[in-house]
Parts: sequence; structure tokens; C-alpha cells
Amino acid sequence: MFAQIPFLRALSGEAWAAFAGAIGSALLLARKLLNPKPAGKHELVTRSDFYAETLTTRERINATHLAILEKLDANHRDLLAALDRQVSRINALETGLARLDERTRR
Repeated sequence: MFAQIPFLRALSGEAWAAFAGAIGSALLLARKLLNPKPAGKHELVTRSDFYAETLTTRERINATHLAILEKLDANHRDLLAALDRQVSRINALETGLARLDERTRR
């Protein structure tokens, strides 16, 4: 039916593709304009609410930071205590080895 019109018969394949693309784009644009998605209602935040939330967030971050610092201090104390125990063991071994060395020198 469309091929019988002389103007349409003279169009090349690229022209047909451009024509189909233009029609498809027009249909998609019409669909988008005619069926818009319902926009969600945005709730405005007052300045005082924003500052209150910011303060709450800052306090939570500070509390977490302090908790991490306390854990680091506890781990540091545990490591120092373990190191002291190892030093005392090493000193005891060195003392025993020195006595053994004195006995075997004769």
C-alpha cells in the first residue's frame, strides 16, 4: 500500500530507517508526556530540624569515636601486659642459660 506512492518508493533504506526512528522517537516522547509518573511529595525540612539531626549525627559519631578509642586503649594495655610477661620469661630464661653456661665453663 505505501510502496505504491511514488515518493515513498524513491526513498533509500537509510531514509526509511531515519523515518522509522523519527516516528518511534515521537511516539516515545508522546507516551512520556501523556503518562507522567506521579511525583512523590517532597517534605521540606526546617532549619531547626536539620540542625537537630546534624547535632544528633555528630554526637553519634563522637560516641562511636570514643568507644573505638577506649577499645584501642584496652588493646594497647593488653599488649603491654603480654609484652611484660614475655620479657619476664625471657629474663628468666637468660638467667637460667647464664647459670648453665657458668657450670659448663669449668
